[in-house]
Formats: sequence, structure tokens, C-alpha cells
Amino acid sequence: MPRVKGGTVTRQRRKRVLKLAKGYRGSKHTQFKVAKQQVMKSAQYAFRDRRKNKSNFRKLWIARINAAARMNEISYSKLMHGLKLANIEVNRKMLADLAISDAAAFTALVDEAKKALAK
Repeated sequence: MPRVKGGTVTRQRRKRVLKLAKGYRGSKHTQFKVAKQQVMKSAQYAFRDRRKNKSNFRKLWIARINAAARMNEISYSKLMHGLKLANIEVNRKMLADLAISDAAAFTALVDEAKKALAK
């Protein structure tokens, strides 16, 4: 009886991993064993960073809102509290966009927040 060789299935599996490892540096894109380890680690990084990406954007929006708010003599936290008191529900993404693209509208929102805080 002839021996069983790895053949097509093993080769396909290895080719699939090496294809995913394309562009990696050094032996990580040529040697199967090292490539497999790096592909698994890369998948872990990708999974983690898909979630991290959301908090990074939130950080960016808060920084932009804070910068624009301070130009209008109010801190970020007071602005957000004032908007909540004034029952103005605008998310941070839209506020950051307003701060950059439409300064007049942002100033109007700041004025509303200031009025609500004064009460």
C-alpha cells in the first residue's frame, strides 16, 4: 500500500497562510511556520484595533470640540453640560464637524449652552 502524502490539501493550506503573510518583513513572508505565527498575531491586532479605532475617533472629536470651545471662552466639560441642560442632543462627531466647517453654527450652540448654564 502506498504511503499517504500531504499533497494538495497541505499545500493549499500553506499557500493560503503565505498569501496572507505577503508583504511581511524577513522570513515572516517566506517560511510557513513563522508566517503562520505572524498571521495569527496580526489577526489579534486587527481585532483589537477595530475596537480601539472607535475610541481614537472619539478622542479626536473631543480634542477638536475643546479647541473650538476654548476659542469661545468655555471649557469642553462646561459646553457639554450646558448642551445637556439646554436639551440639545448633538453627538460629538457632528459637533466636531461643526467646529471645523461652520464656526458660526458652533458659536450659536455655545451661546445656547452658556444661557442654559447661567440659569
